[in-house]
Parts: sequence; structure tokens; C-alpha cells
Amino acid sequence: MLKIVRPDSYIKRELKFFKKHSELIDQYSKALKLLSINPHHRSLRLHAIKTKQCHSISINMQYRVLLTLRLMNDGKIVLIDIGNHDVYLN
Repeated sequence: MLKIVRPDSYIKRELKFFKKHSELIDQYSKALKLLSINPHHRSLRLHAIKTKQCHSISINMQYRVLLTLRLMNDGKIVLIDIGNHDVYLN
């Protein structure tokens, strides 16, 4: 199982996101659990975001989580941001 790291900056974004989208908490939890077990599972739709030098997984067809994969070095997945697929995430 891979370790998922949620830095303080991410936790703030996550709390803000779930104030608006509390209905997604179960889907989000399932996506993170699957991510820790198998980051390449088809349902996560893992793909690179070249302009941001990171990767993305889907919570559902509208929302995603941006992350960095450091599988080779230390087996950690660091979460960066959460939000809408169509919005440029800072």
C-alpha cells in the first residue's frame, strides 16, 4: 500500500471543497483508498498534466485531484489540489 500525503495547504483546499460538495465525500474516500492500493486502476483515470508537472485522478467525471507521484523514490503520493476538471487549479 502506498502512503498518501496530505500537506496542510492541501487540507485547507480539501475542507473548502467539501463545504460546497459534501455529497462527494464517499466517492472521494473510495478514490483515495483505491489510489493507495493501485494508482493505475482504470477507474481513477490517472494521467499526467504536463502544464503543471503533476498527475490527476478523477473523483467522478466532473471533479479531480491533482497529485505528485513519487513512486520510484519513496513510494509516496502527495496530494496538491482538488476541484473541477475544467478549472485551472492553482
